[in-house]
Amino acid sequence: MLVELPVDLQPHGWRIVDRPGLDHRRAVSALNTDINVLADIIGSEERPGQWLKLQCLGPLSMAAGLYLHNGERVLRDPGARRDVAQSLAAGVADHLAKVRKAAPEAGLILQVDEPEAARVLSGSIPTASGYRTLRAVPESDAEQLWRLLAEAAEAAGAAQTVLSVPATKAPFDAVRNAGLDGFAVPIAGLATGQWEQIAAAAEADLSIWLGVIAVDGLGGGVPQVRAIVDSVLRPWQQLGLPLARLHQVRLVPSGGLAGLPPESARQVLARLSQAADALNQVIAEA
Repeated sequence: MLVELPVDLQPHGWRIVDRPGLDHRRAVSALNTDINVLADIIGSEERPGQWLKLQCLGPLSMAAGLYLHNGERVLRDPGARRDVAQSLAAGVADHLAKVRKAAPEAGLILQVDEPEAARVLSGSIPTASGYRTLRAVPESDAEQLWRLLAEAAEAAGAAQTVLSVPATKAPFDAVRNAGLDGFAVPIAGLATGQWEQIAAAAEADLSIWLGVIAVDGLGGGVPQVRAIVDSVLRPWQQLGLPLARLHQVRLVPSGGLAGLPPESARQVLARLSQAADALNQVIAEA
């Protein structure tokens, strides 16, 4: 995904190198193959979907997991962080253009995954040696990197760019300040103060994606529709938010579906659709 920043795979993770090697070429080939398969599938559909969501790792989490020549994390060097973010923005724009050719009729939505956002912003990422932690990245710096990516995605034709973050210390204010279109967050564990920030985001007309089914906790089965709807409605009404604003909410799984068996993934998607229909009914009756 990075442009003009080749990488190779080391025992400790991906490292920036001077020239593309076998690992880099394999990764590029795999991504191109995925796009070709996507084009074949869409071409065989009688009625392709109206929307297509793409995902990429965000600049903070990428900087936390990517290493420089000297073996230290990119996150440690502000200049390197900026270079990687710019390279990522260019790569995302290229990726969106390729997917646009594969799915010319679909609206494109970009989900930027930042699983390490809280640790990066709180200074909890360990150094390469593991004996210390790296200095916290200022929230204003994070906003600049996210804005860079969002602007590149918009210029490349993305209808929305949404930031996916963990519930713990989710940087909702930074999402608004960075010009992103919305955020995705697991609903489980959200504190009252965080719901108040979500209310402010709703009033700012941001898109709110709530992870209402934890895909790593399906041992007890998929939650019932009533339980999902109540988990959204209860705090929503406690904050005094208009039910009409529920149209800004999207119900999503809390985590990716790639690790689930196909039947379990279908059950999760079906239950999300049922819960969304129930919320739409609440809006209609309001």
